[in-house]
Amino acid sequence: MRRRSWVIASIAAGIPNWCWPQSYPSRPVRVVVPFAPGGTTDLIARIVAEKLSGALGQPVTVDNKAGGGGVPGTMEVLHAAPDGHTLGMATVSTAATNPAINPSIPYNPTTDFTPIINVAATPNVMVIHPTFPARTYAEFVQELKKKPGKYAYASSGNGGLSHMQTELFKNLTGTFILHIPYRSSAPALDETVAGQVPIMIENVPTALPYLRDGRLIAVAVSAPQRLHALPNVPTFKELGLDEMNRMAFYGLFGPKGLPAEVVDKVNAAVRKTLHDPGVKKRIEETGSIVLGNSPEQFAEQIRSEWEAYRNLVKTQKLTF
Repeated sequence: MRRRSWVIASIAAGIPNWCWPQSYPSRPVRVVVPFAPGGTTDLIARIVAEKLSGALGQPVTVDNKAGGGGVPGTMEVLHAAPDGHTLGMATVSTAATNPAINPSIPYNPTTDFTPIINVAATPNVMVIHPTFPARTYAEFVQELKKKPGKYAYASSGNGGLSHMQTELFKNLTGTFILHIPYRSSAPALDETVAGQVPIMIENVPTALPYLRDGRLIAVAVSAPQRLHALPNVPTFKELGLDEMNRMAFYGLFGPKGLPAEVVDKVNAAVRKTLHDPGVKKRIEETGSIVLGNSPEQFAEQIRSEWEAYRNLVKTQKLTF
């Protein structure tokens, strides 16, 4: 009955029959990654796609469409046929922070796509250079409040997660830190390690080598609980900043109007893939936490993140 109702509705809406999920997937499935190869989003997409091919019975390929802060790649998913053969990877930056701050982005992340599943999430860490006159979170905040405007923080660019999370930190703590945007997180992290800019929020996997050799110091992490890799570093929630406890996520989504049958089949196939011990191990080796939730839960996560950062943009009077 569910399929019959969808077919009737499709006919009424004028959706061509080649979009109908008659034997999905009927050809290879393409997953658009809106960033360059080698990053966490790309790695997680490829780990899942490799096993997902077997679960769906068709090849699942990863197609990198980098540039523009992830917007061009996301737009490719937006304009794809709603038949499930073109899907995409959604991140906090493409689904929340960038649309919240940049009014020129021509999509609404909560209404223009079909969320399928949140695959994994990566904790972030606030780091400082060893020359900064603090070693604990309390000392760090005390120093910032004592000398407002003296210190600066590096970010991956306006609208990026590192930018927006640090602005959220400033708003919650009543501190003022200057923003130094870079073209991506790599040069921003390089400059922080070099001591040119003393503060940054970065993904744990990327920052971890510098934390281990003492070239950076961790102040706090955004994670559900303390990390095994950083057992002495408190979570933001422990420090009374629960709103800061937001991780970078990597989810799978499709164009608006994706049939429920397709959503359910892909969600089930990804869940099955994530239960594979090898897949789970490889994702965790990126420093990420395996998730795997329902389409409804993922939709709510996207809505929550977008609303939080929209409110932040208004409160902090941020512009792109």
